[in-house]
Amino acid sequence: MIYEFVQTHQEAISALVTGLAVFCATIGLAWPYVSPDVLGRRMHGLTEAWRFNRLSGFAQPRDPPTRSLLTSEPKRIYAIIVRRLNLARHLKDGRTVQMLQMAGFRGRAPVFAFLAMQVLMPLVMLGVSAFYIFVVIQPEVHALLKSAMTLGIAGLGYYLPTLFVKNRIAKRQKSVIRAWPNALDLLMICVESGMSIEHAFRRVADEMSSHSKELAEELALTTAELSFLPDRRIAYENLGRRTNMEGVKSVVSGLMQSEQQGTPLGTVLRVLAQENRNMRMSLAEKKAAALSPKLTVPMILFFLPVLFAVIITPAVIQILAE
Repeated sequence: MIYEFVQTHQEAISALVTGLAVFCATIGLAWPYVSPDVLGRRMHGLTEAWRFNRLSGFAQPRDPPTRSLLTSEPKRIYAIIVRRLNLARHLKDGRTVQMLQMAGFRGRAPVFAFLAMQVLMPLVMLGVSAFYIFVVIQPEVHALLKSAMTLGIAGLGYYLPTLFVKNRIAKRQKSVIRAWPNALDLLMICVESGMSIEHAFRRVADEMSSHSKELAEELALTTAELSFLPDRRIAYENLGRRTNMEGVKSVVSGLMQSEQQGTPLGTVLRVLAQENRNMRMSLAEKKAAALSPKLTVPMILFFLPVLFAVIITPAVIQILAE
């Protein structure tokens, strides 16, 4: 019945959907002017004033408000799902917690939300796929095959939270690796100027907040761990584990060896900063060298046919005219 209704009023439905899309696009573009973000403007103004006062030296106000590294308590529905289904057993190996920490999610709330989403997303995908297959498209196949397709799509919903977290990890690592050499240079300058490693990390985290919020967050968390952990090596190891990047791990190893053997931190950081810059340059050269093979197929598919058409068309026109 629904399928027949859609076929009968196809033009009206298409016009309605098009009008709705245009309306939503218009509202989306005009929303900043209809409902301005007054609080956001005030916060931006306070932050700019704080930076101006700090650079000019006129005043030393309190630090601007920053996002807390702590997270809130998990939602009640997520907590009920995790406790009723005993999903906490999946946290014994620690891989899930480490993966969420690499993505920037810390505390109990992201863990409960991730475990609950692994249960809820298959159910959501099951309902959506069943409605789309059995009601909307209605393919001319056996009902058993339809059920198998529905269950297969529902099974993919289990991996959607993991894919989301891994995508978040990739974006976070990309932001960190871009700003890491500059952060090492600042850290080296702070250490060589006489600062302790805790104060150097705190200052670098403050300076890098405008370039890479992810790196600033990791350095701020490392600063807190250096302050209250009994052994600095644990804080360094946690930094390498959270980022899971070779450049950061090499710096962590250098800091740990300097802590153990008494090597000057300035010398170690200078060598590590140069190594990280050389590593980033080699990665850029590698991407540049791989550009030519990647452009071969697009040029064959899109550029050469147009070129042949431009060259051959005049000759064909002359031959047909004769």
